[in-house]
Amino acid sequence: MASLIEFDPDFKTDRLASVVMEFPSGQSVFTCSTQLVHYQRMQFLGTAGRIEMEIPFNAPPDRPTRILIDDGRDVFGGGIRIETIPICDQYTVQGDAFSQAIREGSEVPVPLEDAIANMAVIEAVFRAGESGHWETVR
Repeated sequence: MASLIEFDPDFKTDRLASVVMEFPSGQSVFTCSTQLVHYQRMQFLGTAGRIEMEIPFNAPPDRPTRILIDDGRDVFGGGIRIETIPICDQYTVQGDAFSQAIREGSEVPVPLEDAIANMAVIEAVFRAGESGHWETVR
């Protein structure tokens, strides 16, 4: 993976990161910022279509979130269908699901291994940003 990271001069925290990741089946490219315009989208592009999610990370609790599923038949979006996640507080839903798993002794919705793998990617992003070279996720 390769990355470029910009740090806030006052807080010394990352405020803009652009990352290229390479996998056997293709690439992933993303940019993440905490200090740019308030706009969030995730798009997944493939050979047979595209998926776009509006406001994926901190959806407003007073309106639904939309997922656009596009079969890619034309550049005008003629093949788009929309799935809607009803109005909810996503953090409460997440907390409730975790609490339920603990109370019932069942599997948690997202296992600890997933968090560890995410941290390994984040650490590689920072290493690549610091070294200026391609880094491997450890």
